[in-house]
This record gives sequence, C-alpha cells and structure tokens, in this order.
Amino acid sequence: MVVASREEHGMNGYAHDKDAYLKRMRRIEGQVRGIAKMIETDQYCIDVLTQVSAATKALEAVALGLLDEHLKHCVTEAAAEGGAVADQKVAEASAAIARLVKS
Repeated sequence: MVVASREEHGMNGYAHDKDAYLKRMRRIEGQVRGIAKMIETDQYCIDVLTQVSAATKALEAVALGLLDEHLKHCVTEAAAEGGAVADQKVAEASAAIARLVKS
C-alpha cells in the first residue's frame, strides 16, 4: 500500500474533524478488542457476529465520512485547478468508492 505524504497532497480534508475521527476510531478499537475477548471466552457465535457487524458498520461510517471530506475538499480543489491533478483526484475517488462497494 502506497501512502502519499501530506506535502504531496496538501492539508487533509478531514483535518477540522480529526479529533472526532480519532475518537470514533478509538471506540471501534475498543469494540474489536471486545470481540476478541468474546472469542477468547467462547461466547455464542451469533453474539460475536452481531458485534462484528456493529464494528463493520462503524468502520463503514468512518470511511463514508472520510470519502465525503475527500470529495468536498481534495477533489473540489483539484477540479478547480483542472488538468492532470483533477483527473488524478477523480480517479483516486473512484477507486476508493469501488473498494468501499466491494467490501
């Protein structure tokens, strides 16, 4: 996985909500640790699956929020610039959407 630097792309679109995203991710991290404990203690499989579903939905909500920020900030700025930068940002957004739809 290639991760671009902040210098390469400028300020992240989610920067103003960074603390909220981090809080949500810590909550999801706790959910996942809870699922691991459920498995360790041999909890009923349907209960484990219910918690896996909840964690998955929480991650999807974060992903959709980040995608929305990317479209509003990064893609909009690139579209105003035009040219190859705009094409690249639209391609990145399309690829991200495809990954989310497949998951």
